Amino acid sequence: MSAEAPTKEMANLAVSAGGKGTAKRDALLANEAEVQAMWEAQRAFEADAEDGKTGVANPEDKFIVTFPYPYMNGVLHIGHAFSLTKAVFRAQFERNRGKNVLFPFAFHCTGMPIQAAANKLKMETESYGIPPQFPEDDPEVRARMEAEMAAAAAEKAAKAAPDKKAKGGKTKLVQKSGTGIVRQWNILKKMVPEEEIPKFVDPLHWLNYFPPIGVDHMKNFGSGVDWRRSFITTAVNPYYDAFIRWQFNTLRAKGKVLYGKRNNVYSILDGQVCADHDRSEGEGVGPQEYVLIKLRVLQPDHDQARHGKIKALLDQEAANGRGVYLVPATLRPETMYGQTNCFVLPTGEYGAYHVDATDEVFIMSARSARGLACQLHDSGKGQYYTKEFGKITCLETFTGDELLGLPLSAPNATYEKVYTLPLLTISMGKGTGVVTSVPSDAPDDYVALQTLKDKPDFAEKYGITPDMVEPFDVVPIISIEGYGDTSAVYMCEKLKIKSFNDRAKLAQAKDETYLKGFTMGVMAYGPHKGAKVSDAKPRIRDEMIAAGQACLYFEPESRVMSRTNDECVVAATDQWYLAYGEESWRDAVRKHVLNQDTFNAYDPNALGKYDYTIGWLKEWACTRQFGLGTHLPWDQQWVIESLSDSTIYMAYYAIAHVLQGVDNLNGDAGKSPGKIAAEDLTDDVFNYIYCNGPMPEGTNIPADALNKMQSEFRYWYPMDLRVSAKDLIPNHLTMALYNHAAIWDDEPALWPKGYYTNGHVLVDAEKMSKSKGNFLMMDETIRKYSADATRFACADAGDTLDDANFSRDTADVAIVGLANEENWINETLAGVSALRTGDDLNFMDKVLMNETNRLVKATEDSFAAMQFREGLQKGWFEMMIARNEYRSWCSDGGVSMHEAVVRKWIESVIILICPICPHWSEKMWKAVGKEGLAIKAPWPAADEEDKLLTRQAKFLRDTLKNFRAAAGKAKKGWKDCSVLISDSYPEWKINILTWMQGEYDNDAKAFPADFMKKLKGWTGANLEDKKMIKFAMQFASFIKKEVEEVGTQAMDTTLPFDQKAILQGSESYIKSQLNITAIDFILLGTEEETAANVPQKNSQNVTPGKPVLWMR
Repeated sequence: MSAEAPTKEMANLAVSAGGKGTAKRDALLANEAEVQAMWEAQRAFEADAEDGKTGVANPEDKFIVTFPYPYMNGVLHIGHAFSLTKAVFRAQFERNRGKNVLFPFAFHCTGMPIQAAANKLKMETESYGIPPQFPEDDPEVRARMEAEMAAAAAEKAAKAAPDKKAKGGKTKLVQKSGTGIVRQWNILKKMVPEEEIPKFVDPLHWLNYFPPIGVDHMKNFGSGVDWRRSFITTAVNPYYDAFIRWQFNTLRAKGKVLYGKRNNVYSILDGQVCADHDRSEGEGVGPQEYVLIKLRVLQPDHDQARHGKIKALLDQEAANGRGVYLVPATLRPETMYGQTNCFVLPTGEYGAYHVDATDEVFIMSARSARGLACQLHDSGKGQYYTKEFGKITCLETFTGDELLGLPLSAPNATYEKVYTLPLLTISMGKGTGVVTSVPSDAPDDYVALQTLKDKPDFAEKYGITPDMVEPFDVVPIISIEGYGDTSAVYMCEKLKIKSFNDRAKLAQAKDETYLKGFTMGVMAYGPHKGAKVSDAKPRIRDEMIAAGQACLYFEPESRVMSRTNDECVVAATDQWYLAYGEESWRDAVRKHVLNQDTFNAYDPNALGKYDYTIGWLKEWACTRQFGLGTHLPWDQQWVIESLSDSTIYMAYYAIAHVLQGVDNLNGDAGKSPGKIAAEDLTDDVFNYIYCNGPMPEGTNIPADALNKMQSEFRYWYPMDLRVSAKDLIPNHLTMALYNHAAIWDDEPALWPKGYYTNGHVLVDAEKMSKSKGNFLMMDETIRKYSADATRFACADAGDTLDDANFSRDTADVAIVGLANEENWINETLAGVSALRTGDDLNFMDKVLMNETNRLVKATEDSFAAMQFREGLQKGWFEMMIARNEYRSWCSDGGVSMHEAVVRKWIESVIILICPICPHWSEKMWKAVGKEGLAIKAPWPAADEEDKLLTRQAKFLRDTLKNFRAAAGKAKKGWKDCSVLISDSYPEWKINILTWMQGEYDNDAKAFPADFMKKLKGWTGANLEDKKMIKFAMQFASFIKKEVEEVGTQAMDTTLPFDQKAILQGSESYIKSQLNITAIDFILLGTEEETAANVPQKNSQNVTPGKPVLWMR
């Protein structure tokens, strides 16, 4: 059954979200308010370790799921809600499975965004008054300002990529903001009353204002949070502040926090590190490590006039004993064995720069040379590339055209000499403007080289002669299972990429080859042949650097602009840093993550990204000199930055309800349930709670409170699941693994057990944008559609790492569907006296019971695998289809539904949908007379699926579908209608079934991997007629699929059920569905066939399980 079918079936249903026609939505909202009040009164989501309260004695029966605390510079939007539902759904599912479930939630305030926003608002109010009168309030001024911004953006884009034609339309900033002019006052005006805005010049006001709103919105969503454990970060909360100080003292004691010169994003113009609050563009961007490959420039050998300047430079530097090098920046030094050429941008501007540290000349862009001058060449000696920080000597300038056709000596390349070729898509705003070409593993390089080979006129235009391209074939260097040893060639052929115009396909090919190459690739060439790429990469990098063939270079991951309009570089400055990437630490984390018994990533692609990040993540600057947060305990001039104070706070949830409690986000000591003062939370206290340390001496905290906190932590840890969007894999999620491995290095059993990550969410298949009107705030969406309908649409949006789609139509459909099902259930139970009772079940009674059992189990499997869209399909849409089919069969046949069967279905569907629509489930749970809360009700009991009965039901369903099609095509004027049935296969089909039985592995419960290949061989040897071979292949493929669905009985040479009996038992249903008054059933091969004189043209198409409708 198609997963999309149910949704399409309901696609014509819709409800207006406002004005008339909102009764169903309003009823859902009213019920949600009642249910949430009931939950709060009963403290339904509070969970404790004490056995007496929960009745759960075994820690194996607990489940803790967490979600990254959102940043509190505003209110939550639908993107938060979508990711959040993955945690909310799983938490509720585990409650229904009988687990003691804890879902805590907190709010992040650390870092510069709040401080920067407060500073910006202060500047606006001081400059333009309260309320501010901005210049752009005048339409003419606004038009001029927007035009200037668009022109500046276009100029920058043209400089970065001159080959790209400018496109009309709005700039990115205009697309995002709707105006292109962003004012902090106007941002706040959309979230808070205007008279409140002036208070936000104080950053602490943000901390007091937005987190409580976040709590309210989460409650409105029915999030199921234990709010006793909620808190905000920063020193404003003294309890959390003490916890982070202990964490960093512990990390330092274990040698994980070090001090020295480290790479940071830096503004040369400002002369300081450019923290988030100093940036007009690039918030959150960090340094990216590259390797500069030294391609030695050889004497030009084609006597081209354009090489006059480079010849003079080579002669001059040869006299000085210096080599001249083109220096492409690469992320993949392990691929250098496959170099076939080098690319430059013909219109690009390059310079030849003297590097003092190596006494060499590097040819690169001015932008990259500027950054190199701020970096260390030898970190051990503290030696920079240039004698004077930030200053580098330019010896000569070149256009890219003047560098084309140069012969080069490329280190590690199999070719003794390669040439510089043109590439029109190079961005001068990324890397050095020089690109080394490895067409075996880089799809862009392969397409570019092939273009030059296939289009000699294009090559000639840039002075490239055939001998510069023709001799250079692709060099296989890395083998990837399923991709061969030239993955770029494989992907380009697979995706049919012919040119650089196929940008989307090239991006897909690049992402796939790079990821697979790192995670699955094995070196097929060079001294590291046979080694995994992930292992060989750092070795090859280090070997090339040691041999003087390469050096390290850093630049921001993407462009960062300071507020003084300076493009930032990466500079080595003094800094406290976490030593991520240290070998023993890294290996411990990797061992944990790659062991399926200790860690579940739920998606092999996500697991590959963790493995990649663990290998890539290196020393991380963990402090800043500005912003909100916890001060470094031993060096108070530094503030711990926002990614570093959020790595083990999941452990703080275990004790937060003892320290802070309900309605105490800021950590007011007067509200502490345990009457504990923050100053008493010493490192010894935390060591006792978290690390089995000795009972702290002289503490003011009662032993009972200490023991309670210790037992809570020991009960809830390890964390069973953490849910997040995929963009946190390269930072927060991997850092959390590192920090758990450091703090609890002697107890790996306490490290996280699973991470689930999802893609971003689109709204109605488009990226969220204020200008498009599809930027949805979470609470506004709840008010418009209800919490349950919003959650329903989130569940239907998708579950993979790909972008999901929140459809507002689906939310409308959910409103109608939930209301209609409520009405049907109530009406059915109100008329229960009309339903059949007793133990005598007819065929369709048994079918619905069996379908209910099957779908209960299928939904459970889907939810456990974090496949909520599939679970929604099984537990809601397919349940509806099964019920509708049963209802129609009973109605058309004049048979009452069976009470026990209907009650089983109703009670099951109420709990199956409970993780997604809990408010609706609570209401219906009471409506069917059940005691207690639906959220605490057990998952429906389900008997083992009767696969034979499933097959019988499918037989009836498929037969009726075929009959409808046949009736629709029948010629007008027919008078009689018969069903032709056969109990036996023709001999050739029996032979295939017998052969398939021999191929099936009963232990593995599967056919061999090469089944189709064997089938082709068998048919070729046993059948001569090519047409018959085709039929045989189709029949075997059909039976194979049937076996996968219903088991080995699908290969029986005779059907294990009576087709005629099933069809005759459904005669009234069939007649009603086909809108006919009479029908009979004829079993072929019996006197019935003879008596009816069935023509061969009709009977020859009848096979077991495939009756034919004979209309005449």
